[in-house]
Amino acid sequence: MVLLGMASLASMTSFYLLVPVVPLYTASHGWGDVGAGLSTGVTMLATVLMELLTPALLSRYGYRAGMALGVILLGASSAPLVLSPALPMVLATSLARGVGLAIVVVAGPAMVAQSAPAERRGQALAVYGVVVGIPAIIGLPAGLWLVPLIGYEPVFLMGTALALLALIGVPGLPSESTPAERHGGVLGALRQAGLARPVLVFAAITLAAGVVLTFLPLAVPVASSGTAAAALLAHSCAMPAARWAAGRYGDRHGTAVLLIPAVLASAAGMAGLVWLDNAYAVIAGAALFGAGFGAAQNVTLALMFERSSPSRFGQVSALWNLAYDGGMGLGAVGFGLVAGPAGYPAGFALISAVLALALLPSWLDTRSERKTNNER
Repeated sequence: MVLLGMASLASMTSFYLLVPVVPLYTASHGWGDVGAGLSTGVTMLATVLMELLTPALLSRYGYRAGMALGVILLGASSAPLVLSPALPMVLATSLARGVGLAIVVVAGPAMVAQSAPAERRGQALAVYGVVVGIPAIIGLPAGLWLVPLIGYEPVFLMGTALALLALIGVPGLPSESTPAERHGGVLGALRQAGLARPVLVFAAITLAAGVVLTFLPLAVPVASSGTAAAALLAHSCAMPAARWAAGRYGDRHGTAVLLIPAVLASAAGMAGLVWLDNAYAVIAGAALFGAGFGAAQNVTLALMFERSSPSRFGQVSALWNLAYDGGMGLGAVGFGLVAGPAGYPAGFALISAVLALALLPSWLDTRSERKTNNER
C-alpha cells in the first residue's frame, strides 16, 4: 500500500501538473482554442478507450508490469514537448498521456482491492482515494504558477521527472496476474444488477461534478471571483475527507447504507449553487456537493468490489473509471448546451433534479442489499 501510494502520488502529480499547461502551451504557439481543446480532448478520449483494454493487459502481464508501462507513458510523453510545439507533436504526446493515465487509474484500485483484507477494503480504498486526490489539489495550480516563473520547457521536464520517480516504488508492487473471467468485457459487467446500479448512481454524480468544475468559475459574477476560488477549495477539501470517512464507516456498519446519503448530499449541494449571488450559499453548496461526491466515490467502488470475485477486480476498476471520466465529460458538454439558453441557475437546478432521480437506483440497491443480508 505504501509503495502503491508513492507511485500513484508521483505519477498523478505529473499528470495534473500538465493538465492546464499543455492547452496553454498549445494555444500560445498559434493553435488557439481549437488546439487547446484538442489537446485535452485527445487525452480523455485515449483514457476512456484504454480503460476498456486495461483489464486484459493486467490479466496478461500482471499489475507490476502494467503499472510500470502506465508510469513510463505518463513520464516519457512529456519530454518531447520540449522539442516542438507543433500540433501533431502535442496530440501524439496527449494520446500517450491518456493511455498511461488509464492504466494507472485502473491498476491502482484493483491492486488495493486485491491486497487489502475484505473487512478493511473500504478504509484501504479511502486512504488510496485521499492519496490520489492530493495531486489535483497541488498539481493544477502549481503548473499555472510555475510557467511564468521558469517557462514551459522546465515544467515539461518536471512532469517527466515526477512520473519516472514513481518507478522507484513499482518493483515492490505485486507481479501476479489473475486469469480474468469470461463475461463479455468491461461493459458486459453491466448485465449484473449489483454492479449496474452503483455505476448508474456514480455516473449521475460525476456528471454533476463535471458541471461544477467546468462552469462554477464562469457562473459566479466577475465581481465575486474570490467566491468561486473559495467554493472550489471547499469542494476539494470536503471530497477526500468524506471519502475517508465513508470508508471507515462502511467497514464497520456496512457500505450500502451510505449510498442514499451520498446522493442526497450531492443533490442538496448542487441546489445550493442556484443562489449564485450569495457567496455563503455557493461555498456551502460546493462543500456539501464535494462531501457527497467523495462519499459516493468510496461507496460505489467498495460495493462493486464486494460484489465481484478477485478475478474481476481489474474490470470493476475499469468500469468505475469509465463512469467517472464519461460522466465528467458528458456533464461538461451537456451543461454547455443547456446553460446558454436557460442560464446558470436554471442549469444547476436541472442537474440537482437529475441527482434526485438517482435516488431511485440508490434505494433499489439499498433494498436489495438489505434483502440479501436478511437471507444470509
